[in-house]
Amino acid sequence: MKSLKVDELSFYPAINEEKVQQLWSEVRSAFTHKIIVLDDDPTGVQTVHGVSVYTDWNEDTIERGFLEDNQLFFILTNSRAFTAAETEQVHRDIAERSEKIAQKLGAPYLIISRGDSTLRGHYPLETEVLRHTIEASSGVKVDGEVILPFFKEGGRLTVNNIHYVQQDETLVPAGETEFASDRTFGYQSSHLGEWVEEKTKGEFSKESVTYISLESIRNLEIDTIVEQLMQVRDFGKVVVNALEELDVKIFTTALILAIQKGKRFVFRTAATFTKVIGDISSRPLLTRDELISEEQEHGGLVIVGSHVQKTTDQLKELQTLSNLHFIEFDAHLVLDKEAFKEEITRVQNEAEQTVAKGITTVIYTKRKRLDLGEGMEEEELKLSVEISDAVTSIVRNFSIRPNFLIAKGGITSSDVGTKGLCVKRATVAGQIAPGIPVWKTGEESTFPYIPYVIFPGNVGAVTTLKDVVLTLENK
Repeated sequence: MKSLKVDELSFYPAINEEKVQQLWSEVRSAFTHKIIVLDDDPTGVQTVHGVSVYTDWNEDTIERGFLEDNQLFFILTNSRAFTAAETEQVHRDIAERSEKIAQKLGAPYLIISRGDSTLRGHYPLETEVLRHTIEASSGVKVDGEVILPFFKEGGRLTVNNIHYVQQDETLVPAGETEFASDRTFGYQSSHLGEWVEEKTKGEFSKESVTYISLESIRNLEIDTIVEQLMQVRDFGKVVVNALEELDVKIFTTALILAIQKGKRFVFRTAATFTKVIGDISSRPLLTRDELISEEQEHGGLVIVGSHVQKTTDQLKELQTLSNLHFIEFDAHLVLDKEAFKEEITRVQNEAEQTVAKGITTVIYTKRKRLDLGEGMEEEELKLSVEISDAVTSIVRNFSIRPNFLIAKGGITSSDVGTKGLCVKRATVAGQIAPGIPVWKTGEESTFPYIPYVIFPGNVGAVTTLKDVVLTLENK
């Protein structure tokens, strides 16, 4: 499939922003559904601020989310680190509890599966489980599933139904990137209809998919899009094209009108849709003064776990900073339990000593991925969980309070947040760089109220990790 140059997109009609905002104001004000976002790693808060993230899905927790003044809340499932069986159980539990609480409170709601790790994750399993559980619990049919992986901050655009990943000034079809070669969640298709057909093993053909075109969106054909959505049934798939956040807002205007006419959908989307449907405003990037209110003598702590090439390149660039201390954690020792235990102790002791001296310290896992060979994906996933548990134990048992904490990689940042920092509820402060969110941890955390930077593996330029560290380091 052919790559595109960014300037090839300029022939699409410009958006009448004033008209879009007028339509949005008219439609959105009447939309009062509670919005529950299930996040398969913590990066789904890449576009929002001032919202809660819960790290468990007990019935009391979900009810607390429903009772919040905020219309939208996140539940961090971290399901991309789960086996299929674990993922199925978690999503069934959440859907059953959400439906039970919604009925108890008389509150309509939407569930969004925020799972766009560049089209990777337990798809279609998660949304299928949500659909079947909601239907069984409520007796109401779920008409369709909206697929909207657009996320401009991560360079992910959809045009002509093809999902692209921006690399400098080139748009590369997603199926031809390194992300598509993921050993656990790999795929071949860049055309989202073909991707649906591939992932559902032909249950939903590309011809059966409803496509919301950029032409319809840019021409503000709201009635046409509503009519397309009204025709969706039997959990049919809806693919949405988008190049800008306003494209998502135009689609969502039509979506709300369809929902108000009785249609019911579940959603598999990236972070932009959660911001738009939640009607969350944009805000400037966070500054050091907003995140670190009092000077501490200790250094920061940076954990790098993701193995995608972008992360490795960003780590190399970070290593050009001479005032940081770097420790390689030999994760391959996981195959030798005693040696692995000794490695954990070595890394933690060294890091504590340097952070205590005021030196920001970077712990990074060995860059070569552990490869057990063909057919061993589940075993590799289990070992990766052991490695992640080891890394998070270092954070949990760290005897020095770092000035800040950065975790690089989706699964890494989830485990560091939940198992290392022991967060039960965090508040999203905003973003420190495009697509890179910051939590303020709760009072129950290992380090209460510390700024915790969640840095996805597949986001940012080569210099972005270094830039984030410099932002937090500069006094």
